[in-house]
Amino acid sequence: MVDWIITDELTNYNFSLKVMEQRVTAISEGKAEEAIWLVEHPPLYSAGTSAKADHLLNPYRFTVYKTGRGGQYTYHGPGQRVVYVMLNLNKRGQDVRAFSRLLEQWIINTLASFNLKAHTCNERIGVWVKRPEKPLLPDGRTAEDKIAAIGIRVRKWITFHGLAINVEPNLEHFSGIVPCGIKDYGITSFIDLGLLVSMTDVDQALMDNFKQIFGETPNITVL
Repeated sequence: MVDWIITDELTNYNFSLKVMEQRVTAISEGKAEEAIWLVEHPPLYSAGTSAKADHLLNPYRFTVYKTGRGGQYTYHGPGQRVVYVMLNLNKRGQDVRAFSRLLEQWIINTLASFNLKAHTCNERIGVWVKRPEKPLLPDGRTAEDKIAAIGIRVRKWITFHGLAINVEPNLEHFSGIVPCGIKDYGITSFIDLGLLVSMTDVDQALMDNFKQIFGETPNITVL
């Protein structure tokens, strides 16, 4: 079984990094079970290993954290469900790309639980929804907005960091960065799409669909 930890209060980002580091070490040493940790953070920007300096448009707005996950700049804040994924690829297959595809499908299935159709794109990381009510893109295609981001790190084939789903964050806060290095597309959320969904509802959908994707039942702890 995979331990699921749900933290109700806003979680300090440095604290979350420390906890993940400790858990990943313990998993690799066989001293702890795999874990999924559900948190919300105070408003912040985090820089992945591919972050470009000029994509931090307002460096004084929120605290900026450098982190070892993949990807570029992203925003975390209240109303966004951050899912830290600490799973052992030694027993799940040592294929990071295949694992990333599973994470994407997990998000897509979770959104489908709320009748929200989402998709991935080969040219853009993350999970997207079409916005036919918006003006067409310059090339004539239907507009799309990003609703979930993915950024993982792997150490000794143990994963950490993970994904973030926009439930009801302040979308204006994304304006201080170029989110994930993507300039020509927008950011959306459940509430922006007209869906009033609680964090508890999202958590339950994540759990239900985790079992479908990964085949294991969550062992839940609320802190």
